[in-house]
Amino acid sequence: MILDALVGTVTGALPEPMPRAARPHRPPPPVADVLTPEGPSYEVMYLLRADEEAIPSLRSTLLPLGDSLLVVGGEELWNVHVHVDDVGAAIEAGIEAGRPFRIQVTHFRDQVARQRAAHPDGAERAVVALAGGGGLADLLRESGAVVVQGAGGMRPATREILDGIRAAGTPEVVVLPHDKDSVPSAEAAAEQARSDGLRVQVLPTRASVQVLAALAVHDPQRRFDDDVVSMTAAARATRYGGVTTAVREALTTAGVCHPGDQLGVVSGDVAVIGSDLNQVAAEVLDRLLSGGGELVTLVTGADAPEGLVDHVLDHLRTAHPESDTAVYTGGQRHYPLLFGVE
Repeated sequence: MILDALVGTVTGALPEPMPRAARPHRPPPPVADVLTPEGPSYEVMYLLRADEEAIPSLRSTLLPLGDSLLVVGGEELWNVHVHVDDVGAAIEAGIEAGRPFRIQVTHFRDQVARQRAAHPDGAERAVVALAGGGGLADLLRESGAVVVQGAGGMRPATREILDGIRAAGTPEVVVLPHDKDSVPSAEAAAEQARSDGLRVQVLPTRASVQVLAALAVHDPQRRFDDDVVSMTAAARATRYGGVTTAVREALTTAGVCHPGDQLGVVSGDVAVIGSDLNQVAAEVLDRLLSGGGELVTLVTGADAPEGLVDHVLDHLRTAHPESDTAVYTGGQRHYPLLFGVE
């Protein structure tokens, strides 16, 4: 945060948010409990057409009016944001600097009152997450998500996902599929929910570890689009893989596999074929970490053999001591171990 503040002070640019570690956390307190009457009463935002030479004077004028000042942009188009008590002075400063437009003024007290009236519990946005195992479902619930699981361990159907979206009880919903085959069902459910007047966005999360990463940066206090962008960025920054056992002969990107072979999967494709599950798991991790990584997430499956996690942890301590590790019990079928690297 100190370095981000330094970048903002020196360059005037807003640093890109860094994805936080994919660890379960309690959802933030409702907006109604965070926004208080203390401090400036209004949020003023507008776009500004102005020459770059006028911006330092604009900042100097706005700075003593309030706080949370942000002026970013370039090429004669600027985005201005400030919290003030004197709305007129903030807008007049923009008029002196250039041509302000798309002016938005929000009164914090009114905003809190509207949110409390519409949603007494303070919730306006929910996350619906698909889970492939009981442990993963518990983990996602602890992180504040509405969890959808398919009957009998199968992938959730469109109707089940739609029921989850409606059960969330909020006007805004973000849906997190747990594999690529669940994305079409989630999109179909979202389309039906939109016809009910809900605002729904399906993120292209293709693995349970990406769901965890996206949920870790979810912030219902942000604007909907900003929250979606942050969650998408966190998911895309998470490389994923796993180990499984072949049940039939097949041609893969790593060659021909036979029943009983141990398969290492990287980003959805078979990348390693071997006979020893421990060795295959270690090789998959080496590939995932070849470009570096600060956090390795391990999610154990229902059929994880004893000693597999210990072997992987020993390998990480020896070959990749710079990476932190988090281990969760997922209970998913078919994959004894899933990996996520951030």
